[in-house]
Amino acid sequence: MKSITVRELRERPDVPLVDVREADEYASGHVPGAISLPMSTIGDHLDQLPDGPFHVICQVGGRSARVTKALEQQGYDATNVEGGTGEWIALGFDVER
Repeated sequence: MKSITVRELRERPDVPLVDVREADEYASGHVPGAISLPMSTIGDHLDQLPDGPFHVICQVGGRSARVTKALEQQGYDATNVEGGTGEWIALGFDVER
């Protein structure tokens, strides 16, 4: 499984980002430009995944790692974001609400 840090994510603003946290978590603050596709429903919304490579983020990296592994097995070019939104916020990076 491919992984990047939140610092690396910040350097790659042109790569689509999928946030797999639940809707209320996403609404409370997310990385700017992130697409909300909760882990609990992503299987029903695979048609909404970006074409080509994309990153997957959650709160700390556990859920996104599981989703990334599952998507890779289905042929998607997904990369996990280690540290997640929690680390993004802790480092003082911009957040959308």
